[in-house]
Amino acid sequence: MTITEFQQACSAIEQDYKTKISQAADLAAVEELRVAALGRKGALTELLKGLKDFSIEEKKQAGPLGNALKAALSAALDEKTEFFTAKQINDELNKVTLDLTLPGYPVAKGHRHPLSVAQDRMTEILSRLGFEWAEGPWVEDEKHNFDLLNIPLHHPARDAQDTFFVDGKMPLVLRTHTSNVQSRYMEKHKPPLRIMAPGRVFRNDSLDATHSPVFHQIEGLYVDKNVSMASLKSDLTAFMKGLFGNKAEIRFRPSFFPFTEPSVEVDVKCVFCQGKGCNVCKGSGWIEMLGAGVVHPNVLKNCGIDPEQFSGYAFGMGVERLAMMMLNIKDIRTFYENDLRVLKQF
Repeated sequence: MTITEFQQACSAIEQDYKTKISQAADLAAVEELRVAALGRKGALTELLKGLKDFSIEEKKQAGPLGNALKAALSAALDEKTEFFTAKQINDELNKVTLDLTLPGYPVAKGHRHPLSVAQDRMTEILSRLGFEWAEGPWVEDEKHNFDLLNIPLHHPARDAQDTFFVDGKMPLVLRTHTSNVQSRYMEKHKPPLRIMAPGRVFRNDSLDATHSPVFHQIEGLYVDKNVSMASLKSDLTAFMKGLFGNKAEIRFRPSFFPFTEPSVEVDVKCVFCQGKGCNVCKGSGWIEMLGAGVVHPNVLKNCGIDPEQFSGYAFGMGVERLAMMMLNIKDIRTFYENDLRVLKQF
């Protein structure tokens, strides 16, 4: 065999086997071609046996030709093998509904949302003060959201710009407070009663550092004989000190609410500036925490309770605002942005 014939044989083997490799139907066929081309009795092995008849100079030309042919056939076989291997894996994956892109075990544990942490802490303290959990609907009729609570039709809270009303035959509203739980509870239960009503509420407020159109509230109601403003002040002081510690400074300011008389606002000295004034407390050094007061006699009467025999107090607090103080968060929007760098801290 001459060098020219050797070169022609190399080209013929390469062309023949590359065609067969491209037409291979599966991995088994590829492996058969690998043995046929590169095995101990393969086409390339048989061809290279002829090198013994070449001179040293001819071997220097024929050797690289043989190596190049082996490399070309190996590359073609490996490429086809990878194709069928990937196809086999994909075919197996298509047979199952398991999502292999999900994280493997052990699964990372989630974190409680800071609002849940804060609400649990608040309700725990209230439960120690004797309050029982009560719930009511988010979409409420005007009777339980307004009428029974001494909020007449002409009250500004009825205005569409202050409240989210729902279209329908019966006037419905997204509850503006969890006071609807109080009115429903008093209709069905007789004093003495002592309840807390945590839940989501809705108001047409502009979103800023301390306000949101959707937020969470916890309201409390205590009705019994001889309940007074002194009872309210004692319980709320115990609650606030239980929440912020015995060193927390609290003040009560006269205010007005249609469902309580007399009414107060309860403030806590700003924990962010220690009373010096900042953007969170709007320079006042105090942050309004909740509104409260002695239940108006009209509310008791509307709910079927005799105001001559019983009295009570009620309060309502924003969970977000208290959570900001508890967890040192300066912007209420932080609770809703779902930034894991924040949520993982709790």
